[in-house]
Amino acid sequence: MPKLLKSYKTEINPTQEQKQTINKTIGTCRYVYNFYLAHNKEIYEKEKKFVSGIDFSKWLNNEFIPKNPEYTWIKEASSKSVKQSIMNADEAFRKFFKHQSEFPKFKKKGKSDVKMYFVKTDSKVIIPCERHRIKIPTLEWVRLKEKGYIPTNSKTHTIKSGTISYKAGRYYVSVLVEEQEKSQPELNDFGIGIDLGIKDFAITSNGISYKNINKTSTVKKIEKQLKREQRCLSRKYEGLKKHNNNIKKEKATRQNIQKQQLKVQKLHQRIENIRTDYINKGINEIVKTKPSYITIEDLNISGMMKNRHLSKAIASQKFYEFRTKLEAKCKENGIELRIADRWFPSSKLCHECGNVKKDLKLSDREYVCNCGYCADRDYNAALNLRDVKTYKIA
Repeated sequence: MPKLLKSYKTEINPTQEQKQTINKTIGTCRYVYNFYLAHNKEIYEKEKKFVSGIDFSKWLNNEFIPKNPEYTWIKEASSKSVKQSIMNADEAFRKFFKHQSEFPKFKKKGKSDVKMYFVKTDSKVIIPCERHRIKIPTLEWVRLKEKGYIPTNSKTHTIKSGTISYKAGRYYVSVLVEEQEKSQPELNDFGIGIDLGIKDFAITSNGISYKNINKTSTVKKIEKQLKREQRCLSRKYEGLKKHNNNIKKEKATRQNIQKQQLKVQKLHQRIENIRTDYINKGINEIVKTKPSYITIEDLNISGMMKNRHLSKAIASQKFYEFRTKLEAKCKENGIELRIADRWFPSSKLCHECGNVKKDLKLSDREYVCNCGYCADRDYNAALNLRDVKTYKIA
């Protein structure tokens, strides 16, 4: 059977020694990444040429470190992880040259997402994984918090590589697993149209409505708490300016700022986890009905974000994440994902007679047509998306 690559991400529970190794490796990777950017800028200003990641790695190990023994701590970190950080910077440069992204930015401690990379050291060697732990090179066995999530059968599932990341006081492992492609389920002979919105997160053509999770009491309570903690953090920054001449007070204030930053990060992470979990469950529920196709709109999210009255509500709905995860789920189950044109009048079109109501306002929550058809605005849009004739296949 053909094989496919699938990623699994879960939280780990490392020991104190393992945490120190992870932090040290991530810090080294961040330093080497920034060193490569600075070195390339310097070489380009002097000689007008670009140093590739491979050439920089050779120069770093064979010339720079032997001549500067105070930098031997770079070699104490995992060589695979350091090499990968250099190649990440190399790829960032190449995307910039192809006009696919902006000029690479320097990684800042506490703000940039730097990961510790690990890979199989030999094609014959496997990265062993058990129900409750995984063996990572340079760390040995690391305990998993979610037991049984990562596949453990080495005959059908092979771990190719992975990364360890740190976010808001927690450590995560993400592994790339090569596994056999599963046989796709038999699909039903009907389709589903999905209309995404702000009042409700999603309305499907089969009549199911998914509420806006951001309007629930749980999220509102956390957001209120987040406001309070952010105000507290702001006050600490203001206090830091007053203690510029007092070294002891300044040091204590900086330590308090770090503690407060962690509190704010944890609240941000909790809200993000609630939203992501809601999206995952919603997609699973839709896909379980086994439709032959699913149709969604090609939303202009960046354009919608320019509306300062709705930008916060649009960002919190995470429409782009919904689309990418729906694409992956549809591909896994053999469901055709149709993308309707951005200018298709799904909300203004009458599903009964096909008339376009040009004067429909955003405040009009009921669609009332001259032909006598009356339905919820979003449900009418979902029906129109289900029956759309012109579309692209994702």
